[in-house]
Amino acid sequence: MEKYQTLFTPLTIKRLTLKNRVIMPPMGTNFANQDGTFNEQHYSYYEQRAKGGTGLITLENVCVDYPLGTNGTTQLRIDNDQFIPGLWQFNERMHAYGAATSIQINHAGASAYQLRLNGQQSVSASDVPSKIGNPKPRPLKKNEIETIIKKYAEAATRAQQAGFDCVEVHAGHSYLISQFLSPIYNKRTDEFGGSPENRARFARLTIQAVRKAVGPFFPISLRISADELLPEGNTLEDSLELLTYIVEDIDILNVSSALNDNLQYQIDKMNLKDGWRSYMAKAIKTRFPEKVIVTSGNIRSPQRAEEILQNGDADLLAMGRGLIAEPNWVNKVANGQEALLRKCISCNIGCADHRIAKSRPIRCTVNPDLYYEDAYKKNPLTTPLNVVVIGGGTAGLEAAASAAEIGASVSLYEEKGYLGGLAHEIARFPDKRRINDFVTYLTNRAEQLPNLTIHLNQRFSLANLKQKPDLIVNTTGALPLLPPIKGLHEELAKVDRQVFSIFDLLGNMEKFQDFSGKKVVVIGGGAVGLDVVEYYAENGAEKVAIVEMVDQLGKDIDIITKLGMMELVTDYHVDVHTSTKLMEVQKDRFLVESPTGKIIELPFDLGFICLGMRANAPLMPELTTYAQQNDVTLLNIGDSKVARRIMEGTREARDVVKVIKNLDSQRVSPYAPSI
Repeated sequence: MEKYQTLFTPLTIKRLTLKNRVIMPPMGTNFANQDGTFNEQHYSYYEQRAKGGTGLITLENVCVDYPLGTNGTTQLRIDNDQFIPGLWQFNERMHAYGAATSIQINHAGASAYQLRLNGQQSVSASDVPSKIGNPKPRPLKKNEIETIIKKYAEAATRAQQAGFDCVEVHAGHSYLISQFLSPIYNKRTDEFGGSPENRARFARLTIQAVRKAVGPFFPISLRISADELLPEGNTLEDSLELLTYIVEDIDILNVSSALNDNLQYQIDKMNLKDGWRSYMAKAIKTRFPEKVIVTSGNIRSPQRAEEILQNGDADLLAMGRGLIAEPNWVNKVANGQEALLRKCISCNIGCADHRIAKSRPIRCTVNPDLYYEDAYKKNPLTTPLNVVVIGGGTAGLEAAASAAEIGASVSLYEEKGYLGGLAHEIARFPDKRRINDFVTYLTNRAEQLPNLTIHLNQRFSLANLKQKPDLIVNTTGALPLLPPIKGLHEELAKVDRQVFSIFDLLGNMEKFQDFSGKKVVVIGGGAVGLDVVEYYAENGAEKVAIVEMVDQLGKDIDIITKLGMMELVTDYHVDVHTSTKLMEVQKDRFLVESPTGKIIELPFDLGFICLGMRANAPLMPELTTYAQQNDVTLLNIGDSKVARRIMEGTREARDVVKVIKNLDSQRVSPYAPSI
């Protein structure tokens, strides 16, 4: 704690004192019941973050006006008193660990979840959709605006009755108040549209009503998109002016950015720097020094967190996805366990994409259990068990560490001289460097376990076994998919060549740093192909082209990465060929078939084949025979089972614990009395 004195300095806001400067901002989860109530897993998810030392827990956005104001597949509600008991229980559980609590009250407006509207048209400031492609809303009438303001005030009263320490009004991110503040959405000509003062009127009246409802001593927070980062949207300077009409009754300004159509700057894409948004907070802090300012934006390292606070950029740090990944962030930093921080890698797969694009409950690539965290460690094995893990990628490391943590004796074999597998390889791309944070965490965690032995530079063989294992876990990863396309394998086999697989690039990146004047063609528009495009486009290649057989790029990647990649494709004028099939590979050109059936030549200086990955499990036949003959349990997990993303492998790796505990329960202790 001495290293990070500001981070651990308490802060008092009116009658509320926060024990440190880390807050959990509101993040949708899709954990709620369909009727807008909590369930046990939902409570436990938040409880882990309170237990982990977080100073202020802000409950995800809660609906003040059902169904017109609802947001997301499932959402908590606060639109009538029947929801107070569940919210009260939430506060009891958070307060038990010394965490203060806040609740974000919200009306989605044009961003309302359409299937909940029962045929009603959504509402907004005007008839402009809150996202390209969304249905048109209808403009609110003045009496409807007054009714919604009253609903915000009633929700704030319920929040106070339910035991919250603070209330946050959401005025950003393309929700209803944002739709009034932003000139992108607000085309009104009455007193609620036009000038900054008029566009701020709905927000001001709402805040005034909330203040009247909660009284003078209850902290009120306002979350805003300080810079909408879109043409014709509010700039930071615009927001500073808008706030002059709003801030009188506000205590906390939660400074965010962006709208629905540039979600990658709201839910930060991976390559944005730690605390990248802090300049916005600094500008608002300078203009309104008496207010408590919150900043966010990929804040992962304690050093950067402390720097933001010491520089006076902000008073509080919102760590959203960082606390999904590592609920014990505060306690680990306080206890000098920085090496064991499981940092969020900003992949946005299990959190943003699961919830927004796929209507699933949130999950996490690096944290396999959001609900119960380390509960699996509380019931260690009762009898000795030996586990062999083959492969030191992320799935192998998670499986080995989890098994060792419950008491198994574990041996891990990795044929390379380093750990991390494909995750470590992909992290060699500068814009994907955060992925290696997960490898670092897993390696540090594994190395401090005395019952886990790691064998590097050693390809596993059954001859390695000094004693019969109880469980073998195969995690040998994946290899590039290289179909039998004319000329492909012949060109890849040449020593002096211009055609490469993704492993050629990642294994020798120092040989691929000559960008100037290069013409690059990438075959495959999935995640890996787009990573190669990003690498060359951003580093100054003369021309970059990408070919994809289906009708769109990035069909299976997460929504945030896809938005960022499409922005890059546009900004760097990448030549895109979709619905286009690779027919032949030649020394310095690809022959592709266009959507019309025409054969097109795409010449290149460097050609990359990025057609996906295939499972690689060469040892499974002999392992299967051995396991059957010797009564050994055998598992094949991660990419060696099916080539997928890191998240699926991490989850399967933690599930190895269930298999081990089942084996343990089947054994009879030698000390048990005979019958």
